[in-house]
Amino acid sequence: MPDQALDDLRARLALTRPPLDEANEDWSYGVPAGYLRDLVAYWRDGYDWRAAEAAINAYEHYQVDVAGVPVHFLRRAGRGPRPVPLILTHGWPWTFWHWSKVIDPLADPAAHGGDPADAFDVIVPSLPGFGFPGPLTGFPDVNFWKVADLWHTLMTDTLGYARYAAGGCDIGGLVSSQLGHKYADALYGIHIGSGLPLDFFNGPRAWDFARNRPLTDDQPAEVRARIIDQDRRFASHLTVHMLDGATLAHGLSDSPAGLLAWLLERWNAWSDNGGDLASVFTRDDLLTHATIYWVNNSAATSLRYYANANRYPWAPAHDRTPVVRAPAGLTLVTYENPPGIHTADERVRAFTAGPQADWFHPVNVTAHEHGGHFIPWENPDAWVDDLRRTFRGRRP
Repeated sequence: MPDQALDDLRARLALTRPPLDEANEDWSYGVPAGYLRDLVAYWRDGYDWRAAEAAINAYEHYQVDVAGVPVHFLRRAGRGPRPVPLILTHGWPWTFWHWSKVIDPLADPAAHGGDPADAFDVIVPSLPGFGFPGPLTGFPDVNFWKVADLWHTLMTDTLGYARYAAGGCDIGGLVSSQLGHKYADALYGIHIGSGLPLDFFNGPRAWDFARNRPLTDDQPAEVRARIIDQDRRFASHLTVHMLDGATLAHGLSDSPAGLLAWLLERWNAWSDNGGDLASVFTRDDLLTHATIYWVNNSAATSLRYYANANRYPWAPAHDRTPVVRAPAGLTLVTYENPPGIHTADERVRAFTAGPQADWFHPVNVTAHEHGGHFIPWENPDAWVDDLRRTFRGRRP
């Protein structure tokens, strides 16, 4: 990143004008001004991007043109007898660096107490418009299923792999599922962090997280409380990103403090932090991801994925069943349990017996008591173990 961009960031941070924010120390109104003020001050005067940059640059990085779209990806070559190519796709508000804790164990298992036979050639791209190589232009209709086409071209035509594996969470889970749907014959399988159906964003009310789910007086209190809790976590996020993303982007692109607040609310609400965000993300962690968003001015194009998933709805590429024919592994967490589901075992049973499983060819479904939405970051050992298990017996 150029010095001028970092100087401009510090200058803008120095001019931050905070809002009046009384009686919000408990985050009940959103991100507290006091918490954000301290983090902004550290971003301005204490945070060292160059140290983060050095850690990132310890890996190979490439920029390639894929069907006219500039794509950045990190690569870590596998160390083992037959490494399987593996592409890992992030989501929002992730960056490619949210995969950093699992890259080395997946590529070099022997160095991390594993079996070298489980090695992968790890490819970690940035979703176009989410950071490097910069703001996305010429692709205003970008969405998850169009990215899946780019990834298939990247892995086969650009990198020359005859077959490959795919993994992902959040938007990256949908990208990976689409690969397992449209390009199943080219995949060893997929491993994802949720089981969202590919038509999740289709329909006239896709922005409504509750999907008209009723709150009734006869519901058990804990079920009612869980429904409300999930709405508080996701309703504003989904609705604003789908219906008013461009309006929001003006503020996020102009104010680094505003951008940090919007990212921070999700990192806090969606991670399994027990009320202590620092137990999951250090200040430096938070600001590394935020700096990638800020310097690349990628807020607007990252938000566009939501509206475009609805504006250009997913349609099946074939009528075979299951829809996602590639073998699928899933890593689930109890922090995201649906209402009425309590334990990890219940979560697995609920998925395998429920309608979402019918979309997939599940071969390995595991749930964990520890970890939240950012499971490869929050509980990397679990993610690595689960993914390895998905692909055992499916290697060349």
